[in-house]
Amino acid sequence: MKKFYLMTLAMAFSLDCAQVAIGKTTLESASSSVEFGSENRGLVLPWTTSSASVVNVVNGTLIFDINEKKTKIYTANTWKDLTVESNGAVDTSLQDGLTEQTGAKISVGTVTSTPGILVLEDTNRAMILPKVANAHLNIIAPTAGMLVYDTAKKMLLVYNGTVWTFWKAS
Repeated sequence: MKKFYLMTLAMAFSLDCAQVAIGKTTLESASSSVEFGSENRGLVLPWTTSSASVVNVVNGTLIFDINEKKTKIYTANTWKDLTVESNGAVDTSLQDGLTEQTGAKISVGTVTSTPGILVLEDTNRAMILPKVANAHLNIIAPTAGMLVYDTAKKMLLVYNGTVWTFWKAS
């Protein structure tokens, strides 16, 4: 497996390799594009002004809508809300006044024209979310738009800046 340590700002970058590990050295699945380490951290989704502001959206897109304070997924050509509570809190001061870099993109796999910031291009692999036991207790300072898989509850958790929403496959 190739190891990549990447810091990029406002540029297009392609990782044309089989798998990427972030924060770990051993992969747990041959079917993963991206895997994360086991620290008490989650994956923070891109913040958008609103889901309506996302152009050229494709099914499978995940965002955090800062106006509605909700995590959303685009599926079956419509936005689906993954946040039950609507009383979130978002401090956008770090990004206020910055210019959007519309060409910024990282692709993992064979690059296509699919729009996005981090695009997993594989057609036969998946991303494994960061795994944290009791994430709602162990992630000390979660950020709005955070996703994590809770290994104790066996659930997907999303954070809206105030509360966690718990999702379990039925």
